[in-house]
Formats: sequence, structure tokens, C-alpha cells
Amino acid sequence: MSTQSPRSAQAAQPAATHAPRVPKDSRRRGRWTLLVIALICAAPIAISYFTYYVIKPKGGTTSYGALIEPQRPVPDALMVTGDDGHDVPLASLKGRWLMVSVDGGACDEACATKLYFMRQVRATQGPERERIVTVWLRTDGASVPEKVKGAYADTRMLRADPVAVAAWLPATETTKDTDHIYMVDPNGNLMMRFPANADPSKIKQDVTKLLKWSSIG
Repeated sequence: MSTQSPRSAQAAQPAATHAPRVPKDSRRRGRWTLLVIALICAAPIAISYFTYYVIKPKGGTTSYGALIEPQRPVPDALMVTGDDGHDVPLASLKGRWLMVSVDGGACDEACATKLYFMRQVRATQGPERERIVTVWLRTDGASVPEKVKGAYADTRMLRADPVAVAAWLPATETTKDTDHIYMVDPNGNLMMRFPANADPSKIKQDVTKLLKWSSIG
């Protein structure tokens, strides 16, 4: 009976197969690709958390104005009248951010203060100010004083029915719509109400954030 030496037996066995080694560069590229995909998938979640906890006035918010929930679209039936005497829907102003105040046409000191705050907040936004329109809804037929017209020439001064305006603009249990400044987004949704006797520097902070984190308008 023939015998084989251990060396011959080893030579007779088939050679073991090994999986091809992946180059380090390819493995590194693969890891980066997975990381990028993970970041893309996580981005919407991160943005939504930022919007909820920073922009919206809830749960540790830094916002000054009160968020209107649910949002209130500008009513299609809410008509306004300009100095030209033509009636148009207020919704026709959609497309830019609206800062809205409500008062009688005679415009007392409180009215003039709100118009001044709105003008200054808009002016401090730099190039972004063109995304904002300041709107004064006049709820009676009183003539606007010439000094007010001259001081706030960039403000849209529109007559509107006071009942329709009050039904759209919410106040608090202790205030009226004439006590507040409101924000309407470019889609025509009433979305924020600033407090009565508001601090204009805090309004500015909110408006700056809205413009920074919103791509509309």
C-alpha cells in the first residue's frame, strides 16, 4: 500500500479560496455615502424640530408673538377700499408678509405708535424689508390726517368693515383687535399676534426669524 508524505498530502489538497479584499479607499467612500444619505434623511426631522421649538411659541419658545392656531386664511369676502375708491379683496395682497394694524381713520396716539413701530421694524430688515407690506385697516370713514399720510406713505391705508375685520383678527379676553399688530404670511394665513403695547425690538426679532427661516414671500 502506497503512502504519501505529509508534505505531499498538503500539496494534494485544493488551495483555500479567499474573498477579494476591498480597497481602503472604496470602504471609506462607502462610509461617506452612507453618512450623507443618513444626513439627508434626518434633515427634515431636524428642521421640523427647530421650527417647533424655536419658531413656534410653544414648549420653551423664544418667540414674542403668539402663534395663531389654527391659521386663519384671509377671508375671500373681506373687501378693502383704497384711496382710489376701488374695492378689492384683502386676499389680493397675498405674496408678501403683511404687518397689519386696525384703527379708526382719525388715528389717535396709540394708532400712530403702532404705525411707527411697523415702519421701523420693516426698515430694520435691510434688503429683506421688500418682503414686508405694512397695512392699516381703517374701520370707519374718518379722513386720515395729512401728517399721518405723509409720515407713513409706504403703509397701505385701506378701509374695511369693522365687523368682518373683528371676525378674522382674534384678540384676547382683555383686548380688542385695535390693540394688536398682526402678521399674515405670504400664503394669506394670519399666523401671529403681537401683544398690546408691544416692544418693537422684540417684534423685530420675531420678524427677522420669520424672514430668515422662510423661503416664501
